[in-house]
Amino acid sequence: MKRNRHSAELKAKVALEAIRGQKTVNEIASQYDVHPNQVGTWKKQVLESLPEIFSNGKAKSHEEEQAKLDALYQQIGQLQVELSFLKKRSGHLI
Repeated sequence: MKRNRHSAELKAKVALEAIRGQKTVNEIASQYDVHPNQVGTWKKQVLESLPEIFSNGKAKSHEEEQAKLDALYQQIGQLQVELSFLKKRSGHLI
């Protein structure tokens, strides 16, 4: 059985149709040539993600960036320690 890959635009369009409720799930599914269960799944995904859309995304992205920076600084420190150790071991003092 072949699996279809649907674009994000199609998924959004189908989910919005389902949320509007002007057509039945079966009508939407046949119109867009997808399985009725898929319509329900996409609708559920959209409804679950709506609160995130209206939340303060800037604070979340800032926290993520800070976490990445912290990890990078930690890695830099580790590499500096390793480099120093290797230089001492090879007889080259810093």
